[in-house]
Amino acid sequence: MKIGVLKERAPGERRVALVPGVVATLSATGAEVLVETGAGAPANFPDSAYDAQGARLVSRAEICREADAIVCVGPPDGLEPRRGQLLVGLLRPHERAEQLRAWAQAGATVVSLDLLPRTLSRAQTMDALTSQATVVGYKAVLVAANAYGGYFPMLVTAAGTVRPASVLVLGAGVAGLQGMGTARRLGAVVTGYDVRPDARDEVRSVGARFLDLPGGPNGGGAGGYARELTDEERETQQQALRTAIGDADVVITTAGLPGHKPPVLVTEEAIKKMRPGSVVVDTAAGPLGGNVALSKPDTATVVDGVTIIGAGNLAAAQSAAASTAYARNIQATLAQLCPGGQPRIDLTDEIQDAIVVAHEGELRHEC
Repeated sequence: MKIGVLKERAPGERRVALVPGVVATLSATGAEVLVETGAGAPANFPDSAYDAQGARLVSRAEICREADAIVCVGPPDGLEPRRGQLLVGLLRPHERAEQLRAWAQAGATVVSLDLLPRTLSRAQTMDALTSQATVVGYKAVLVAANAYGGYFPMLVTAAGTVRPASVLVLGAGVAGLQGMGTARRLGAVVTGYDVRPDARDEVRSVGARFLDLPGGPNGGGAGGYARELTDEERETQQQALRTAIGDADVVITTAGLPGHKPPVLVTEEAIKKMRPGSVVVDTAAGPLGGNVALSKPDTATVVDGVTIIGAGNLAAAQSAAASTAYARNIQATLAQLCPGGQPRIDLTDEIQDAIVVAHEGELRHEC
């Protein structure tokens, strides 16, 4: 089987779908890996590293012409897959309906890892959303620490004692928990919040205090995930959070809903209650909005002395680590979809049924 690796072309995207180490593993199974020239360079994986592991460096057109399977990070613009070709990536199907229909009509088999059922233990090695969220949570704390004018840890010096920073992390999913753990390792006093009461023990497991909101909504949903709150519940939540937000030196928000507008957790009123010099990092900031009312994607804004950072693509900023983790997810996905080295789509399998968006000319999921 020939596996093609595309160079990412979206603005700010520095990840690559396969790293040289995984190329070596795939080559050892008999697969031939075609890498678009320069694909790994933004993540510090030069062409020479791929060549040393047996990959063939080719043009994008050659990949589209020869590859049995094409792998990417984000949805590739301008791609015209051929019939029977396999396309795998984080394709954001709810945002790319027209593009997906075109790929389906072309007869490609389109696989989007955004749709992976994360509650299945045998799907864990394929879980790209989790692997990338881990990077996001870690990087968000570093971005916040860099923007914050004080220290994260308590310091005892000849000039006096410096109190530790107070960090509030909103959302106790993978990114949130990683952020809490990272802020704790830097010495901050960390508080975590989630609408799911079951998240209390997870927050405490990383050394953070769980924020109990008086009258706060119970947002627990099926499978341990959060459900979307009603307008009334959302207003109650925002009012209850304002005091906690105002007491924090750093607020990091991590509540994302793939394909949907993120919930607003930090309102303009809450920002006005924050002290000058405070920092807010919104990891959900993107085209559909963010968790913070005044955040702008990929932009740092200062409002009344509060720095608000829209940071919706932090995984790309930590490109080497993110690419390495993602490449392992791709490797596991190809093993699931291509047993024996050739694509074999089995829609009776619950994993494949969930992630195969288009197959044999049919668009299988409404986008």
